[in-house]
Amino acid sequence: MESYRGAGNTLKIFSGSAHPELALAVARHLNISLSPLTITRFPDSELLVRIDASVRGKDVFIVQPTCPPVNDNFAELLIILDAFRRASAGRINIVVPYYGYARQDKKTGGREAITARMVADMLIRGGADRMLTIDLHSPQIQGFFDIPVDQLTAMDVLSSYMRSWDLSDAVIVAPDAGRVNMATEYANRLGVPVVIIHKRRTGAEQTKVVYVVGDVKGARPIIIDDMITTGGTIDRSVQALLQQGALPEVCLAITHPVLVGRSLEVLSNPAIKRVVVSDTIALGPEKQMEKLKVISIAPLIAKAIQHIHENNSVSELFDITS
Repeated sequence: MESYRGAGNTLKIFSGSAHPELALAVARHLNISLSPLTITRFPDSELLVRIDASVRGKDVFIVQPTCPPVNDNFAELLIILDAFRRASAGRINIVVPYYGYARQDKKTGGREAITARMVADMLIRGGADRMLTIDLHSPQIQGFFDIPVDQLTAMDVLSSYMRSWDLSDAVIVAPDAGRVNMATEYANRLGVPVVIIHKRRTGAEQTKVVYVVGDVKGARPIIIDDMITTGGTIDRSVQALLQQGALPEVCLAITHPVLVGRSLEVLSNPAIKRVVVSDTIALGPEKQMEKLKVISIAPLIAKAIQHIHENNSVSELFDITS
């Protein structure tokens, strides 16, 4: 392999505590062992990070999605970065499959923080040389970074699984205007039409009026999205589709299963028959259900890491329409 900074620049994979199972799977696909990292929490909740292997001059990849608890996992990532910077790692690559705070990419009212930009600044100041991520909620966040950002997509992984479904009379549904490009990409991969849910806020109470743009009568809807958090968008979308005559055989294809609030109640709706997600976020046993299928993106991340380490192009792995 061609090294990044000098001869002997060995590839090393480390994991934070947010998703060690994913980091282990990535290391296995690369045929290497996960390198040791000790994370200790003091009684007052402070974190101590110790790297249990020499990383001087090494090409280091740290797997740590900033998923719930977002603040804890983000702070842990910053402390891990500082430890590697002080240990003279050759290059510090952060693998953040789910990038928290991505929805705060602009001001929606007065006196608000643009937190996605602040998080980017902190990661760069902390010592990150490169970031690898999956399906950013707002693609323009890449422009917040002054370091290379490789955005992969889970669409190929999820759509490959979805090809085993009965796609006769299926339509891909974009739950809002922001997901139209993603819906179009899914539709191209699966060879089915696209339908768009349009939402408009009216009145002082910010009520949402939902319109379905496209014919869904007698169709099997497949709602796609980059994340499901509380499930509110999915719930409204399902109701709107059924009111327009769609079959009560709704499927969901979601990259990031954040699943907080009443999301599990929403997914238990009998009109929702199948849910496929990626494993960018670890799901505990309390979030498992029979209709939920988790597809691993570890092979995709491993391939991207291999390309980055060997200084090869990564573009074919994340070539998506933005």
